[in-house]
Amino acid sequence: MATIVPVRDMKDTAKISKLVHEVDEPVHITKNGYSDMVIMSAEVYEREFFYKALYEKLAVGESAIAAGNTVDARSALKKIRDTHDL
Repeated sequence: MATIVPVRDMKDTAKISKLVHEVDEPVHITKNGYSDMVIMSAEVYEREFFYKALYEKLAVGESAIAAGNTVDARSALKKIRDTHDL
């Protein structure tokens, strides 16, 4: 469940910092009862962007497979060995 905090509570920065680390997810900040912004810990930020990049790379791979743009593993390894003199 989303954690929602009114903007007036942002005055106590130590409390907000503790909260974002405890909930381990983005915290939604409201202003006049409406969603205004989202804050998160650095760990959550890095994790979210790691997964975003991972899913983008998986989508590229799935598109290549769907298009038939693949190479068998033996050919790929031979090309890598030849390229790097392994």
